[in-house]
Amino acid sequence: MSDFFLFSISLAVTVLGLAGSWAAARRRGAASGLRGAAWSLVPLGAYLTGLTKFLADLVFSPLKWAGVIVLGLGAVLYMTSGVMLRRGGGAKEGSGRVDAGRGDSGGAPKAASKGRAKPAVEERKAAADPDLAEIEQILKNRGIS
Repeated sequence: MSDFFLFSISLAVTVLGLAGSWAAARRRGAASGLRGAAWSLVPLGAYLTGLTKFLADLVFSPLKWAGVIVLGLGAVLYMTSGVMLRRGGGAKEGSGRVDAGRGDSGGAPKAASKGRAKPAVEERKAAADPDLAEIEQILKNRGIS
C-alpha cells in the first residue's frame, strides 16, 4: 500500500474521532471527551511509528501469516506443556526424577520412613498437590493440625 493512502486513512480516522470526542465532551463531560481524544490519536500515531504499514503488509502477506501461525502453535504447545507439568502428566512414574526442593535423597515417602503407612486419602492429596502435602507434613511434625 502506498504511504499516502495509509496517511490519508489514518488522518481521516483521527479527525473523525476527535470530532466525536468533542461531541462526547459536550454531552458527557470532559473525562469522556479526553478518553475519546486519546483513542482518536492512536491511528495517526500508528502511522507515524510505522505500525500501520507493518499491519498492512501483514494482512496481505501469506508468508507472514504462516509465521504468525507458527508462533501461535508454539505458544499453545508451551501452555499445554505447563498444564501437563502442573498436573504431573509430563513425568513418568519410574523416571528416577527427584524433586530437589524437598530434600528427599532416597525418594522414599517420609511417612513410610517413620513406620506409618499413609491412608489412601492422604496419598491422593499428595499426588494432587505435592506442595500442600509438604506443608501439611510440616504442620503435623510441629503439632499443628
